[in-house]
Amino acid sequence: MDSSSKPSLADKLKALGIKVGIPPSVPPAGGMKGGYVPIHTIVPGGYRQTARGEAFISEQTFGADYRHGAHPLTIDHPLETIATWARDPLLSSFPLSSFAFLDTETSGMAGGTGTYAFMVGVGRFEGDDFRLAQFFLRDPSEEPAMLEALIEFLAPCKALVTFNGKAFDAPLLVTRYKLHDIPSPLKDFSHLDLLPLARRLWRDRLPSRALKYLEENILGLRRTTEEVPGYEIPWLYFDYLRTGDATPLKGVFYHNAMDVVSMAALLRHMAAMLHDPFNGNVQHGLDFIALGKLFEDLRQWDLAARLFEHGLTHELSESDFGSAVERLSHLQKRRGDINEAVRLWEGAAAQGHIYAHVELAKHYEHRVRDLDAATHWARSALELVKSSELPAYVKKHWKQELDHRLARLKTKSKSR
Repeated sequence: MDSSSKPSLADKLKALGIKVGIPPSVPPAGGMKGGYVPIHTIVPGGYRQTARGEAFISEQTFGADYRHGAHPLTIDHPLETIATWARDPLLSSFPLSSFAFLDTETSGMAGGTGTYAFMVGVGRFEGDDFRLAQFFLRDPSEEPAMLEALIEFLAPCKALVTFNGKAFDAPLLVTRYKLHDIPSPLKDFSHLDLLPLARRLWRDRLPSRALKYLEENILGLRRTTEEVPGYEIPWLYFDYLRTGDATPLKGVFYHNAMDVVSMAALLRHMAAMLHDPFNGNVQHGLDFIALGKLFEDLRQWDLAARLFEHGLTHELSESDFGSAVERLSHLQKRRGDINEAVRLWEGAAAQGHIYAHVELAKHYEHRVRDLDAATHWARSALELVKSSELPAYVKKHWKQELDHRLARLKTKSKSR
């Protein structure tokens, strides 16, 4: 379909019975269902004049004594490891005041030019305080003014912090700036998206890595009854445009504010975990294992080994324990600590882990050159495979490998 034939935003709103371009401070002729209730009577805020018109902004400040669940907001740990993981060294060089925590509420999730952000929540640190500004479209025609006002708030910042913002929020805003021929303030920003890091840290322990779920299960905060489900938010906004009654939007402002503040608290917690995991900042065995995997990928092998070992001292399920031991044993081999790797393999073999029997067979064949010991471990591995309840394709894989290994060991033994 040619882009010129696609329905415009105005066409989509018209199909919903929404008139665009009506001055938001004056109710349209004929009245509105439910009565006209302007936004400034529902949430504290004011109107700012920009080069593109008037924009509505609601602001609030969270002081140094504020706790988001069990966590303060101020980030008092360095971000070097996060910057290394994100492959952006600039993130560790910026002062805290240079970070902008951003979340949008939009007219839909489809993306493209037909989707716009009717609310942009942005927080930044000013000294020990966290200042939150929420830029709101009283009418879609105010979008250029809102975008201009957002530029002013972002002026002191050099880095963006979002949650899934690289895939959605940032591209959406860049598109909106481009449509209105306004230079995007995000062009030269570093960007830290917390969702991929959250997945690395908690995908093995938590069933969900959604921001609200992490807020409840990591930060220890449950939202109040003001909270509204995210899927309802576009329709609440469309109802507001249709009726002029801003009352239901109070919950949307609350939802957006909590998302922004949660990102600051979550980044603080992540920074503490990565900077000093052994000082009470990590409590769960699987979190130590997840950190071990992360630091192993960063080639910080000594620290990774310590984290794996520490995680193994906590209560883990049998499968998680076996997986962690396997990972640690391979790490020890990579570090050149073969004796420690053998100790770990022997412990895992005693618990019936097939991989450990195979690793010991390899070790005795190729390093120690003890063919009898190698044959013993290969045969014990094969017996475990035969008696296991593994899927057929897994059994086939192990049986083929072990049959081949035993045949080779038999040939080597005859040639001695």
